[in-house]
Amino acid sequence: MNEQASGPTLDEIVALCKRRGFIFPSSEIYGGVGSTYDYGHYGVLLKNNVKNEWWRAMLTDRDDIVAIDSAIIQNPRVWEASGHLEGFSDPLVQCLGKCKKRWRLDHLQEAIAAEGGDPDGEIRCPQCGGELSEPREFNLMFKTHVGPVAESGAEVYLRPETAQGIFINFKNVLSFSRKKPPFGIAQIGKSFRNEITPGNFIFRTREFEQMEMEFFCTPDDASKWHEHWLGERMRWYTELGIRPDNLILRPHEADELSHYSSATSDIEYLFPMGYSELEGIANRGNFDLTQHMKHSGEKLEYFDQATGDRYIPHVIEPAAGVDRATLAFLVDAYEVEEVDGRERTVLRLHPKLAPVKVAVMPLVNKDGMPERAREVFESLRHRIGAEYDSGGSIGKRYRRQDEIGTPWGITIDGDTAVDDTVTLRDRDSLTQERVPIDGLAELLLEKLAADWTSPKLDA
Repeated sequence: MNEQASGPTLDEIVALCKRRGFIFPSSEIYGGVGSTYDYGHYGVLLKNNVKNEWWRAMLTDRDDIVAIDSAIIQNPRVWEASGHLEGFSDPLVQCLGKCKKRWRLDHLQEAIAAEGGDPDGEIRCPQCGGELSEPREFNLMFKTHVGPVAESGAEVYLRPETAQGIFINFKNVLSFSRKKPPFGIAQIGKSFRNEITPGNFIFRTREFEQMEMEFFCTPDDASKWHEHWLGERMRWYTELGIRPDNLILRPHEADELSHYSSATSDIEYLFPMGYSELEGIANRGNFDLTQHMKHSGEKLEYFDQATGDRYIPHVIEPAAGVDRATLAFLVDAYEVEEVDGRERTVLRLHPKLAPVKVAVMPLVNKDGMPERAREVFESLRHRIGAEYDSGGSIGKRYRRQDEIGTPWGITIDGDTAVDDTVTLRDRDSLTQERVPIDGLAELLLEKLAADWTSPKLDA
């Protein structure tokens, strides 16, 4: 779908992330490295909150999924068995004219077809109009070497996905987890793909983090569990504040399906560049376990002692990108509004995702207010994500915390010394109320645990 978003532009999101220390270009003082990014303090906190909520949905809220953390560098035969060595490549063409830029041929053909042209006709360079070279296959895996000598026998690859680390550990997990199908194995970890055309900020990068779960079930129940996980994964995004109108669940057409998949649907989000994949939920059948059995010689089947059945489980895979999810939450939360004649930029992040839950601020930096504010901050910081903020006028500090996405602000003023109360400010409604310091942590924790709906849904 080519529908354009009505929300913030990607440039606005990039500017906010740089200004407020969420995300910035990696190696920037040396000119950067194409499509690689570093996460600053608030970006780390936000990204960790996204991952924590995923773990909560997979582990805390269920008892049929276990966790794993597999190695980034694995035996190269893993990638032979999975098909990555042979088939994990893209058709690449290079401009022979002025710009010399490289392009993915399939992307150029898709763009031409979308405009009503002939994708099989002559294609020129989109940038300079030059002639393009003949296509050649370009493997997307990063190659490196183990050991002190770079020789062919020491070649290994940085993993292009986290899924295979789960499949090759299926037998190990069965032996210690006391689980039997249906059950899942979940993992969060870094993956690496030498993308030809990365871009759109952190949407597509060469180094990225994945949240993947492989759910093993009987062949007869695979379709049922596929439907289950379609609903569960859509619900996860909307419960964390993504507006349902910005999400679609798009089933793959027959010609889109991977060779191992009998059914795949993408959760697509309306990013600033249009609808794009946020997460894929695939019915992978028993392809992966069968391949690893064939190449390793190990039996990776399940024996049901109760029924005497022996079978290779089928697999349902919800696979999401941490960075893409983080970007979607940022885009959906971003809003610019006018308050009292002044423009306010605010991130209406779900409180569970917000990098900082509450900012503690002295009204002025005198009359004992900083010391009292510090006391309140220290009483909160180990119970809820708190930050002490004393730089600049109180108005500037409110605006800064709004842009960070902090749901609540606590102001220490002259009355605090008199009655031990503070002003509690709400990010979304901008209401302010006097509350006692005694019981403040419990009040904030109650608010954090309460149901939350984005004010944008009521707009």
